[in-house]
Amino acid sequence: MTTHAELLARHRKVLPNWMALYYKEPIAIVDGAGRYVTDADGRRYLDFFGGILTTSIGYNLPEILEVALAQMSKMVHTSTLYLIESQIQLAERIAQRSGIKDAKVFFANSGTEANEAALLFSCIARASNQVLALRNSYHGRSFTAMGVTGTRSWSASGLNPLDVSYVQGGYRYRSPFRALSDADFIAAVADDLRDVLETTTTGDVAALIIEPVQGVGGFVVPPDGLFAAMAEVTAPLGINLISDEVQTGWGRTGTPYWGISHHGVVPDAMTFAKGLANGLPIGGVVARPELIDSITVNSISTFGGNPLVTSVALATLDYIDAHDLPKNVEDRGTELIAGLQEIASSYEEIGEVRGKGLMIAIELVEAGGTTPSPAAAARILEETRARGLLVGKGGRHGNCLRIAPPMSVTREEIAIALGIFGEALRAALREPAIVAH
Repeated sequence: MTTHAELLARHRKVLPNWMALYYKEPIAIVDGAGRYVTDADGRRYLDFFGGILTTSIGYNLPEILEVALAQMSKMVHTSTLYLIESQIQLAERIAQRSGIKDAKVFFANSGTEANEAALLFSCIARASNQVLALRNSYHGRSFTAMGVTGTRSWSASGLNPLDVSYVQGGYRYRSPFRALSDADFIAAVADDLRDVLETTTTGDVAALIIEPVQGVGGFVVPPDGLFAAMAEVTAPLGINLISDEVQTGWGRTGTPYWGISHHGVVPDAMTFAKGLANGLPIGGVVARPELIDSITVNSISTFGGNPLVTSVALATLDYIDAHDLPKNVEDRGTELIAGLQEIASSYEEIGEVRGKGLMIAIELVEAGGTTPSPAAAARILEETRARGLLVGKGGRHGNCLRIAPPMSVTREEIAIALGIFGEALRAALREPAIVAH
């Protein structure tokens, strides 16, 4: 059997240096069932990150496996040059659930591609390359998607095909508006948006792209209603609102199907990916027909919406609906946030526990202040793994733990995770580090 150390040596030789790996001693995950995964050494973990929110409902579920195997035995790929019934069915379902009037859907392969397409549609429809984006945002790894990513650690180049202006978003912990009430915070952000429009744009802006909860940025949760207030500023100017639902879609934030639904506004376009096919690669855009049909040249999507991924996506949505997972997300998320806040009250190194649904973050700081502590986050990441729990890490400074179990997580598994967190925090923040000699 190949060891983790051997795999790491081979990985370093042939894969990019910038491809991040978790843990001082990275692991290979080779099997899974429900919310548990197994590594190459046979060690079992409770997975509270789900392949970056992509294994949305759990591993190796019979309802999903049966559909995938049945479709693979017939047809995996035909391309969009041919009619694909499961693609049409999935588009119909997403369009109907979007709330966008007469919506159309375009399928791609990832969230990056989806955001790229939504920006393309908006820029062509408006004949403008000016775009508004939020500070602390992340929208993907392509040239254009990085161009609207509002955090330096994820933007590889200052070169940009778009003219982007960044506005205040919902990251209150490090905001100059932090001390304001929800209503005053929303008003201040809207005022900032007006100021940016008047000072850094010509006014002919194609789109405002937002994440209802900033994912890579550290699961940043704005006050409900923020994006409705921003849309009141942008909509009269014809600026399209794009809601990046790559991480927040399908009930991940609770009982609304979409993260933007918490804000009382229907966007012009929504992008989606990750959890839609429970691990298979899929992405897409659902939008007003005028945006989708703004492309007037020939185009296709070679792999987008192929029979395999769309069949599995339909089965995934069936499972979400049959088990009312958005309600489970809301209930289990409430329990997990409350439990983490109780644990956090004992530690000055925890600046904030925040979250919505099953998108929860712990922001680590230097004791007695707000200075980010990526070292503390890294220590806790190691300690949770050592105790059989996998979580994520992110935030502008790499100092936030990101917690996002599959939406089918149980009350018992929440209790297990909270117990591990308590032990891991004590070990990482209270016990002296072991120094090798």
